[in-house]
Amino acid sequence: MKITLENALSMIKASEEKAKTIAVPSVVTVVDQGGHFIAVHRMDNAPIGCIQISTGKAYTAAVLKLPTHVFANLCQPGQELYGINTINGGRFIVFGGGFPIVDGDEVIGAIGCSGGTVEQDMQIAEAGLKSFQKGAV
Repeated sequence: MKITLENALSMIKASEEKAKTIAVPSVVTVVDQGGHFIAVHRMDNAPIGCIQISTGKAYTAAVLKLPTHVFANLCQPGQELYGINTINGGRFIVFGGGFPIVDGDEVIGAIGCSGGTVEQDMQIAEAGLKSFQKGAV
């Protein structure tokens, strides 16, 4: 299975609905398995700086095949992945808000959100991810 533009827009819509519910203007990014953009959406009043963070979260989740929040503790000084956020041109984001999109055992893409706290970004991204999972069943 591949993520289509229609899938991506549906995920963005679900994420935006969650963002509106919790009053957090956000940027939502959906990428393919290589971290290449399928769709990027910036809600009205979402901070401009969140574009790069959202796209970085989606990229990180896609190419490292893990949710971005799992890296938060692993990247602290003295931990095994300390400094990973500085490689690859600083593209890796190591805090929550990015989730891989999985079909069976294969990562087929990712969603990343930015605009609020880490917890809010995770909630918004999860709403988009859940909408994809419901539609893929």
